Amino acid sequence: MTPQELDTIFRKISTFDKTLGLEYTMTGPAEVTYTLTVDERHLSSPQTCHGAVIAGMMDSVLGLTVLSYSVTLDKLCSTVEFKTNFIAPALIGDKLIGTAKLDYVGNSLVVCNGEIIAENDKRVIAKAMGTFNLYPLSKKDLHKWS
Repeated sequence: MTPQELDTIFRKISTFDKTLGLEYTMTGPAEVTYTLTVDERHLSSPQTCHGAVIAGMMDSVLGLTVLSYSVTLDKLCSTVEFKTNFIAPALIGDKLIGTAKLDYVGNSLVVCNGEIIAENDKRVIAKAMGTFNLYPLSKKDLHKWS
């Protein structure tokens, strides 16, 4: 499967992204950028984004980066673990940009690191590292959504 085929399918099945207000672009294998503009539904205090929103965005950033690569190997991935360091608060109105890169690709595990920044002033909001399990694409029938 190509990243472009995945993109078409993923946009149909990923309701989490829509619920949170996440948007992404995928330009190739392991080339994903997520964006989120912090609004009132994301707040945990009058001006500050809830950490769970940042963690959810980070899981999406890391996961789709790995997935866009793994499908080129006819594999899917699932999150084994990830750790997020919250560096600075995300504030209402901030446009957040999330990117990731692959650090290690093995036969069954991939390690990826990511970063979320505030576009307006380049504040680093969070950094993370995740481990993902690879498994055969044949275990899921993704084509039923295409």
